[in-house]
Amino acid sequence: MSQQLSPLIKPEELLSLYQKKEKLTIVDATNAGQEKYLTSHLDGALFVDLDTQLADIKADVAVGGRHPLPTFSQFSETLSQLGITPESHVVIYDDKNGSNAAARFWWMLKSVGHQNVQVLDGGFQAAVKAGFPVNDKTVAPQPVAPYKIEGSKLPLADISLIDKASQDENFLIIDVRDEERYNGEIEPIDLIAGHIPNAVNIPFTTNLDEHGFFLSREKLHDKYTKAFENVNPENIIVHCGSGVTACHTLLAIDAAGMEIPKLYVGSWSEWSRNNKPMVTKM
Repeated sequence: MSQQLSPLIKPEELLSLYQKKEKLTIVDATNAGQEKYLTSHLDGALFVDLDTQLADIKADVAVGGRHPLPTFSQFSETLSQLGITPESHVVIYDDKNGSNAAARFWWMLKSVGHQNVQVLDGGFQAAVKAGFPVNDKTVAPQPVAPYKIEGSKLPLADISLIDKASQDENFLIIDVRDEERYNGEIEPIDLIAGHIPNAVNIPFTTNLDEHGFFLSREKLHDKYTKAFENVNPENIIVHCGSGVTACHTLLAIDAAGMEIPKLYVGSWSEWSRNNKPMVTKM
């Protein structure tokens, strides 16, 4: 398989691969426990859980935020349980066009060097509209040997770097949450409303067109080229509430053919619980 595999796959492309009986590992990453999966999912899809498999949630949210990354050994075990090997062609979807947990799983696989991984553009709804078969049959994964992980291939930012970046105009901190949350008008999840000093707001929803599909490669490239103007790529950091929807923007940037910036996994959920400076824009 080509190493230039697009990070996004159109519903029609996935349906064609399915009809040709290509070997695929399709994963449902809809974040609702297994409730939605057990009701309806794409035929043959496995289920992955954000809270228990794509995160290592701690009792103290102030340490690492609401969805800290699992350890490499924990992630290796998850991949083994799902039957994923380094050669697997993995296609991930959710019901929120990647922002639910599909992009998070994509980023995690990319971070350990997995090449053949894509997110379904348009998500579950688009696949159904394209005619992809659905059912409620639980798919039992076939475990394989442990997935060998040698470290992270993608850059991360921790709270100490954010502390520095929040006071340094040479850094670009991108907050992908909705404008109302960035402004401090509302905060439906975390304890305090507002944003990190020096952060700019580029909502992840602006990666999509009016039909809920990702913008074209050209439009995404133009959008982020303008946003990154005069900033060293090493100084670009993306965050959200808990390190999940931020991956939607990292996916969009990769789809634009650009270098994937740093992810601040702890995001607002960690920053806002550590007596750090916060800004509101009312």
